[in-house]
Amino acid sequence: MEDAFARCHPAVNLLYFALVLTGTMFFWHPACQLLSLGFGLAYLVYLEHWPAVCRRLRWMVPLFVLTALINPAFSHAGATILAYFPSGNPLTLESIWFGLASAGMLLAALCWCFCCADILTTDKIVCLLGRALPALSLLLAMALRFVPRLRRQMQEIARAQAGLPVRGRGLLAKARRGAHLCSALISWALENAVVTADSMKSRGYGLPGRSAFTLYRLSRRDKILLGLEAGGALLMGLATAAGLFRWNYYPVVQGTWHGWPVFGIYAALLALPLLLNWKEDHTWRVLQSNI
Repeated sequence: MEDAFARCHPAVNLLYFALVLTGTMFFWHPACQLLSLGFGLAYLVYLEHWPAVCRRLRWMVPLFVLTALINPAFSHAGATILAYFPSGNPLTLESIWFGLASAGMLLAALCWCFCCADILTTDKIVCLLGRALPALSLLLAMALRFVPRLRRQMQEIARAQAGLPVRGRGLLAKARRGAHLCSALISWALENAVVTADSMKSRGYGLPGRSAFTLYRLSRRDKILLGLEAGGALLMGLATAAGLFRWNYYPVVQGTWHGWPVFGIYAALLALPLLLNWKEDHTWRVLQSNI
């Protein structure tokens, strides 16, 4: 079944991912980071399923480990000294905690960025920016569309070249085959640019009196979701001002755990797409059972 959140108005999608990514990068409280990572990974699994997510985790997990190790290796601030490196620099508990927090934040942000790329398609970007910034929206749409096409074309050229007889197996032969692949790919890109320019010209691009058309209309559900997102953003801002998300890693790890109701609201905001999909799946099962 198609993702229910993807069928919402692009403004709903954009505001949601803007709020989620802002909270992921600026809320350093461990509870907020765990919630963001958990719901981001859960939504990514819902959108792309386990096999595709496992392929992403093959390089995301090593990145997490590398990021977590870099901070204690190069940052020696903190009051709790656990050991000393051979160079004489201290290994502190605070640097380890901050490294884990940085790695978790990076992993959560990547998960939400992948979800955003799956939901905010090029037509939604054109819908959001088409009237206000038509040139920018067209540039973004073409760039986001061109990169996957370039990758697919490169794979097709590589498969075609694999059927040709191999001349040599050394490093020079591999460099020669790579140069042939790049040459064919650049030729295709230039030809595609000419075709795209002719197509835009034939459709009247650049002429005065240009109109804008979109299939998306704000429904009653979209307005409710926008209100919920705006209310969640206001509550998160008030909670931040009140210090409920306060957490320090230096010079000692300390913070507050008194904002559990606010953490629940933040979790509900993160789970909004999953809750929407659960509601629609439940409604669909009820309708099927009544047939």
